[in-house]
Amino acid sequence: MDQYVHGYSQKEADRLNDQADSLAQLIHHDSRWPAGSRILEAGCGVGAQTKTVAAQNPQSQFVSIDISPASIAEARERIAALGLTNVDFQVGNIFELPFADASFDHILVCFVLEHLPNPQAALRQLTAKLKPSGTLTLIEGDHGSTYFHPDSALARQAIQCQVELQRRSGGDADIGRKLYPIMEQAGFSDIVVTPRQVYVDDSKPALVEGFTRNTFTAMIEGIREDAVAQGLMERADIEQGIRDLYRTTEGGGTFCYTFFKGVGLKLGGV
Repeated sequence: MDQYVHGYSQKEADRLNDQADSLAQLIHHDSRWPAGSRILEAGCGVGAQTKTVAAQNPQSQFVSIDISPASIAEARERIAALGLTNVDFQVGNIFELPFADASFDHILVCFVLEHLPNPQAALRQLTAKLKPSGTLTLIEGDHGSTYFHPDSALARQAIQCQVELQRRSGGDADIGRKLYPIMEQAGFSDIVVTPRQVYVDDSKPALVEGFTRNTFTAMIEGIREDAVAQGLMERADIEQGIRDLYRTTEGGGTFCYTFFKGVGLKLGGV
């Protein structure tokens, strides 16, 4: 991954943590593995997901890697502050994993494949590190699943700017819908993909703030300058689109987005 489209600012780190906190139950209520498992978390970033899965699997040992030294430093500090001792953080590249083959019971990849130009190549590297009959868990979003009220053509266009910028950097913001074929092509069996839909309205103030405002709309706001610079939208139009997204967080607004979680079993000969 040559470029993380959202960047590595503190604001982005805060956004990732808002996302993780608001979606922890939806996405990770079933992210549980047998006691004694050795689990590789590939692309852990600032530890936003790590803090949830490590806490609910206290008898498992996590090795969490990321290509960014700054992100690893923040993740290590965050997990230590929570008193969690079952995570070993390492700077590492998914395409150059410093681990012996068949050395992990399970692998977790959350919001990472969407940023990679070749997800299948990444999965080949990861699969080699997984023990026979080990499991792989993939979690990804899908920007094409977004809809909201009040509707806005400019807001939808602003979201499409995010999709296009990610495509230009080699990623795929609509990858969630493709998890089953991706895992099947990688040679996994017993694949189960489940949609995890986030629906937000005035009765869910925590999600209004944590997800619609601080996660999704903040993400679109964060690519505004790049979208304008690359000629994807006029400044006035994207600013209006962002205002329209924020309008969905006000009285009478609703917002809906779908994540996808895939779990598959490694065959003995893979």
